[in-house]
Amino acid sequence: MQRTGIIGIWMISLLLLVATLTGCSGNSGQVGQQYASGKNEILVAQASAFATYKDVPVDFSPALEHYKVEPGLDNVTNKDMFRFSPESKQLLTENGFVVVPNQNYREFFMIYEINSYDPVPSFITTDSMLHNYHLFFNHLLRVTEKEKLATELKELTVAMLSASEKQYTTLKGSAWENAARRNLGFFAVAGKLLDPQMAVPAQVKQEVQAELRLIEKSAGIQNSPLMNMGQKLNTETLQEDYSQYIPRGHYATDKMLQSYFKAMMWYGRMTFRLKSEDETKSAVLMTLALGEGNNGQKWDKIYQPTKFFVGQADDLSYVQYQELLNKTYGSGAGLQDLTSGGKQWEAFIEAAAKLEPPVINSIPIYNEEIQPDREKEIKGFRFMGQRFTLDAAIFQRLVYRDVEENSQGERRMLPRSLDIPVALGSKEAYAILEAEGETQYEGYTDNMHKIQQYIDGLDKKTWTQNLYWGWLYTVEPLLQERGAGYPSFMQNQAWTRKDLNNLLASWTELKHDTILYAKQVYAEMGGGMIGVDDRGYVEPNPYLYARLAALVDMTREGLTSRELLAQQDRESLDRLEQLALSLKTISEKELNNVPLTDAEYELIRSYGGQLEHFWLEALGDTGVDHRSAIEDNPAALVADVATDPNGRVLEEATGHIFEIYAVIPVDGSLRVARGGVYSHYEFSWPLEDRLTDEKWHDLLDSGQAPSLAGWTKTYIAP
Repeated sequence: MQRTGIIGIWMISLLLLVATLTGCSGNSGQVGQQYASGKNEILVAQASAFATYKDVPVDFSPALEHYKVEPGLDNVTNKDMFRFSPESKQLLTENGFVVVPNQNYREFFMIYEINSYDPVPSFITTDSMLHNYHLFFNHLLRVTEKEKLATELKELTVAMLSASEKQYTTLKGSAWENAARRNLGFFAVAGKLLDPQMAVPAQVKQEVQAELRLIEKSAGIQNSPLMNMGQKLNTETLQEDYSQYIPRGHYATDKMLQSYFKAMMWYGRMTFRLKSEDETKSAVLMTLALGEGNNGQKWDKIYQPTKFFVGQADDLSYVQYQELLNKTYGSGAGLQDLTSGGKQWEAFIEAAAKLEPPVINSIPIYNEEIQPDREKEIKGFRFMGQRFTLDAAIFQRLVYRDVEENSQGERRMLPRSLDIPVALGSKEAYAILEAEGETQYEGYTDNMHKIQQYIDGLDKKTWTQNLYWGWLYTVEPLLQERGAGYPSFMQNQAWTRKDLNNLLASWTELKHDTILYAKQVYAEMGGGMIGVDDRGYVEPNPYLYARLAALVDMTREGLTSRELLAQQDRESLDRLEQLALSLKTISEKELNNVPLTDAEYELIRSYGGQLEHFWLEALGDTGVDHRSAIEDNPAALVADVATDPNGRVLEEATGHIFEIYAVIPVDGSLRVARGGVYSHYEFSWPLEDRLTDEKWHDLLDSGQAPSLAGWTKTYIAP
């Protein structure tokens, strides 16, 4: 009975949060309005969505006749072009496709360009198109940060440090002195991370230096010297995971972005807990300082673009505190009004206590025996809080303490990536986890059922509220079952698992690109030979290509509306959208059993050259101007997505591009076509050594990468 109550509470919380994010009221307009008022965005006139999501219509009715591959590939016209191992040939015969590991392909375009030279019919995969979007998403976020956000962050930090110094001078000797001093140190840490030459105020030099040492050492989970100043050290002490400050993703190799990463991580993770009156005083002083001059506008210039890319902050924010201060003290209240105490301060604390808590816990806390009230421990204000994401919310409800022990007394301290497709409705993903014992933890099945019910009820407005959610919405068609009328290679368990791998790998790229902002859960193209018929095939998934085209359009519109998109990038997005639309049309024709035009076959032949062009455009800002840079810029990447405070993190990674061979129907005969697919890895790793892309590349190239998931053996040949 107790567990049901807890689950009910968090589901209501999650539903209310989504209602807030989308402006929907759910089942109750009154309730929706009530909670939306607590999550209003800064500067309401500027808080409207960056862009609208415009549906791309899909029109097909699967009409392909079923076919079988004969033993020895006897009914395959071009079988002599390939040399398959016995295992590969068996899987190709049984499933109509096979994936073959290959360590030579560092990017998708390499396979397709080789196809055009051999020539071999190309099999254009959804994997390759999703990877294209990742390249541009990562590029556009990186350019926005370097050219816009980093400068705004420096200016905001200098302004907030100055305002905090003034507050400290005024409040020295009062009951608010320690809170003001904490803020002075808080902005000094960020300032020092952004500019090592900045002078640190003498009043906080010791604590600031201690914080910077912990950040520099990536010291793991430690008590925060600055946040705990003036408070007793005990189980109530705020702890921070300093391994989070290791620059990862696209931040690791650029000095400006390394500094930006660390400062934004500091601003995004440090919590001024509501349970501590002194920390709440700091949050109130910070809110007051943000209301001075154009500080709020500077904050908004950072928050709004990152919100469009990733999402809304999960913790209590400046906007909410400002609204409460206006209600309790009146609009325009000054420092003396706020620090006078009395009933108004008590009213503010009471009102703040009623604000919605974060859905995701991203700070280290003790287990429920020591700290039974998790909401009390984690609820608080963050200056530029990390963002709510659906996948992290799913993970939160499927690890300890939301699920308890299994029959062996083990706790689920880290989630599994397959939890995501299960939550999205994948029966195959659930069967895999069930076979591996992951569903046996007390509360897992019950929680997952409630998560599935919630997700099943989400509307399109929710799914397309920002680019992060839109990416998840784009990959969701990979989970749809393929029945009669689809190519035979898509109508089996092996293809279902191949699509699961695709989804997980694309999601890994999403986590990699947004690693700074997304809140992490704590558990606790070529020439060709004349006369060779190399007509290829597009993996027919019209819904995915349609959603991808819509997502690209939304990306372009949203960034253009804020003058964050260069003309060259706009042109690249135009071409990417058109390519997705063309692949949608081709796949519809394939499924409707309508012949392709010569121009459409030529598009398939030239696909490798188009991919190379997109790759060069997406990496141009990093200095890449020739394909020879592929060795230093492979597709492989890694991202840590969850933390076990006992010393491990869950790493998700993509490796080199694997070959896929599929038996495809063209003009009534069968042929083998070749393309590229993701490889995906999942493994735990020491917390203090969160992996960068460079370290992961070393592991891959030295043969030290972990094994692929066992369930991929149904379609990956040894």
